Amino acid sequence: MPKIKALLSALLVMFVITGCASTPQEKKEYSAEGLYMRGYKYMERTSYKQAATYFERLEIEHPYSRWAVKAKIMTAYAHYKAKQYDDAVMALDRFIRFHPGNKDVAYAYYLKARCYYDQIGVIEKDQSVTEKAFEALNQVILRFPYTEYAEDARAKAVLAFNYMAGQEMEVGYYYLTQKNYLSALNRFSTVVNEYQTTTYIEEALFRQIEVYVTLGLGDEADGNLRVLEHNYPKSEWTKKAQQLLKK
Repeated sequence: MPKIKALLSALLVMFVITGCASTPQEKKEYSAEGLYMRGYKYMERTSYKQAATYFERLEIEHPYSRWAVKAKIMTAYAHYKAKQYDDAVMALDRFIRFHPGNKDVAYAYYLKARCYYDQIGVIEKDQSVTEKAFEALNQVILRFPYTEYAEDARAKAVLAFNYMAGQEMEVGYYYLTQKNYLSALNRFSTVVNEYQTTTYIEEALFRQIEVYVTLGLGDEADGNLRVLEHNYPKSEWTKKAQQLLKK
């Protein structure tokens, strides 16, 4: 009997411990304002992921409170600061869709553009993100032309456009190294035809001349040289083209 009692006592202790361990911890309840303030405090501490969880809770638990609208934009901003760009874009799209007349909608469009823009140059990212950034920045410029966001978007759109041209040039360089001259020519031609206002236009014209010379297309090479001499007479690329063609 003593052994059975000891065994029963041990089993009871195990049951209590197991029961306590399996009981889910109750989530503390907060008012809408309470959730917002907790999220805001985490933002101040730069704990952006934790901040996002509180703002998201606010949206779910108090969807009709006046704090819920603020929480939507703050959720997006917290994700943006945490570099969770996809989550930020989804939150911003939700805000724009449900609150198109809100005073912060211009900022929402701008922050969405920044989500794409800040990823430009990240090697592991799909490089189409540059095009998305350019398109989103132009949306800010077109929709809110007289805001501070449009002013910054204009400057960043120029840089994004230039980066897109640079990406075309990089692919062109690669094809040149592989002696795939027609593919290289197509890339350089894209820069000449679609990115004329970028800093790559002079080099793109020269690279076309290089390919034309390699392919024995003398007339085309001479035509590009005339364009360089007329538009960029003092350019280093014009001088290189003249030396290449011995003009």
